[in-house]
Amino acid sequence: MSVIESAVATPVRRLPRQLSEAEADLFARHGSSRDIRPGDVIFRRGELGRAMFVIESGEVRLEFGDGLPDKIIGPREFFGELVLFIGSHTRVANAVAIGSVALRIVDRGAFDALVASDPTLLAQFMRRSFSYLVASEQQLIQSLKRRNEDLMVTLDTLQHARTQLSVAQQLVRTDELTGLCNRRGLYRFLDQLEQQRIAGSMLALLLIDIDRFKQINDRHGHLMGDQVLGAIAAEVQGAAAVADLPCRLGGDEFALLMQVSGQDELIARASQIVHAVRSLRLSGGGDELTISVSVGGALCDPRGGWANWYSEADAALYQAKGRGGDGCCMAAENAGRADD
Repeated sequence: MSVIESAVATPVRRLPRQLSEAEADLFARHGSSRDIRPGDVIFRRGELGRAMFVIESGEVRLEFGDGLPDKIIGPREFFGELVLFIGSHTRVANAVAIGSVALRIVDRGAFDALVASDPTLLAQFMRRSFSYLVASEQQLIQSLKRRNEDLMVTLDTLQHARTQLSVAQQLVRTDELTGLCNRRGLYRFLDQLEQQRIAGSMLALLLIDIDRFKQINDRHGHLMGDQVLGAIAAEVQGAAAVADLPCRLGGDEFALLMQVSGQDELIARASQIVHAVRSLRLSGGGDELTISVSVGGALCDPRGGWANWYSEADAALYQAKGRGGDGCCMAAENAGRADD
């Protein structure tokens, strides 16, 4: 089986929050520039926003609080754009400079000038930004829906003792630490997979492995290791669509069984996970921990079965780890399309 490397360092497409060269040039001609000193707060969570920001150099940490991991964004990435799209908007995170940062500040007047200067390019920028915001909202809605369903199951269990057995069976299929499906849940999903296929889609599998996880446990303790597992699980869940199954296979190995349009979408989903994990920052005992993952992926022949799918994706994962980790590799494209 030949293996094709997907180089995350030079992704096939821009990150959702990264400006194209043309967009960056346009923004550079408008707004005002400001140099931010290391550690300075650009804005605080709960403040009323008045401008969006483009990072020209340096990095900014977004601190969401409420137990959510921080995220790091860098050059040509933008944030705070909702202020210009919908008017008054309350900031949902602290934005703090990491090292020296050069910002381009775009207020309402500057944004109107951008629109007048190149309306076509701004329309493309706004369409892409709205798509990213809608996708984020959909993930949030799905998360809230899952929490609500869990609450309803709990209430029903208290009211009807007859449901205790079904709840116990559900727990058996769920990983206690991350809340993702475990192997039992995966095998049950595979048994019902044919009834859940989307016409015209292709089956695909990603295997995700945490780089140097044993060192994390040895140096920072198992409690920190559990936090890392939870953070990775959240990013795998965030990359999953409604018809997909994210699961924890055991230890520091995760899987995402997907229905995709083809190899390009498979690579994009793998790159999304790698970059999202790379931007996480966890703190414990006064130290800041940076984590990364290796991802192997393959399109799955529906006739092959789980063992063959796993073997192909695992071979690609081995290649990714052999290249030092913090990246992804894809197995050679296979025939995995569902019958129309």
